Amino acid sequence: MTQKLALITGASRGLGAALAEALAPTHHIVAVARTTGALEELDDRIKAAGGTATLAPMDVTTPEAMATLCRGIHDRWGTLDLWLHTAIHAAPLAPANFVSAKDWEKSVAVNATATSLLINYVSPLLGQTGQAVFFDDPHGGEKFFGAYGATKAAQMALVRSWQAETTSTGPTVQILDPQPMPTALRARFYPGEDRDPLHSTTSEAARLLPAILQR
Repeated sequence: MTQKLALITGASRGLGAALAEALAPTHHIVAVARTTGALEELDDRIKAAGGTATLAPMDVTTPEAMATLCRGIHDRWGTLDLWLHTAIHAAPLAPANFVSAKDWEKSVAVNATATSLLINYVSPLLGQTGQAVFFDDPHGGEKFFGAYGATKAAQMALVRSWQAETTSTGPTVQILDPQPMPTALRARFYPGEDRDPLHSTTSEAARLLPAILQR
């Protein structure tokens, strides 16, 4: 394949889907998410615009599924040019002393453990010249954001360590800061918010794309 290859984890909706469409003119997209129907809709939009995609309806918290995914990428393409990680779990807002065990465990599993697992699995595919991109959303220490804020901060701490460790050796690890968007995740945090001033996922993907493609 002469076209570059981009893996997007969390590609079915929101910023992940918008970035998949934005990258499709220059990359074959490997789109990972749990929701098959949303992935198929994304595939339809990519194809309608002349792009191509491979759909991987998988759960990023399942180690066997992620191992199968990465082994499949290796066997089919050998290497990976770009990995964008947008998969995230937004637990319901709650005081720290009322965060349920179920919400905490799922937040840790998706936001922290799955990120660590994927870094281990994807890093060999990226090699020295590939690029991994993550998206910050700091809420650590904010009231009622205990589960999300703590596990997102853990994710970013892990990513920043990887970024520092690979400065000389590669792959390139980049952290971007999206502007507020009217996503389902944000709606859980800010119900009833006026969404008109927010940036669409399409416009935000277009804004972030030059930073992603600058290499």
